[in-house]
Amino acid sequence: MSKRINNGSIIHDSDPLIREHSLEVALPLSKEDEELLRSLYNYVYDSTIKEIAEKEDLSPAVGIAAIQVGVKKKLIAVVLKDSEGNVVHEYALANPKIISYSVEEAYLETGEGCLSVPEYHEGYVYRPRRIKVKAYNLLTGQEEIIKAKDYLAIVLGHEIDHLSGTLYYDHIDPKDPFKVKKDAFCID
Repeated sequence: MSKRINNGSIIHDSDPLIREHSLEVALPLSKEDEELLRSLYNYVYDSTIKEIAEKEDLSPAVGIAAIQVGVKKKLIAVVLKDSEGNVVHEYALANPKIISYSVEEAYLETGEGCLSVPEYHEGYVYRPRRIKVKAYNLLTGQEEIIKAKDYLAIVLGHEIDHLSGTLYYDHIDPKDPFKVKKDAFCID
């Protein structure tokens, strides 16, 4: 695996590999796994910096999973920035697992998108509004429990779904894609 990931590295939903289950990685991380996780993190971090994104051929992203570059390992990276470009949440996670979640659901008003899904799929994706994720975070060098809500919970849920071969549009009701669930929280 090369150290630099770009759009050419990303597999699409037409590739059956995207539906495969990822495997746990050994801790401490091997040099190879650490390099891959750093590359995933760098893609997401740099993807929102216009000059770098254009130069390196990156599409805007808030998260990515190793399976999206064809590697069946439980590794994900998430970087959320505010409107000024300041990082508000950043994770480079190995073996992330949702250990608890709320009954209350949330969804994005604009729907979800994915680097591995070139075609837009309209509809609401309902996910737990609050989750707790247990994982090793390369950025802090320790195992953590992350309490996430609203947008961060949706992003982490989306990336963790990739580890079991699930894509966001699998959650959209095909009969009524814009059905509004009672008591679900809309994030705009």
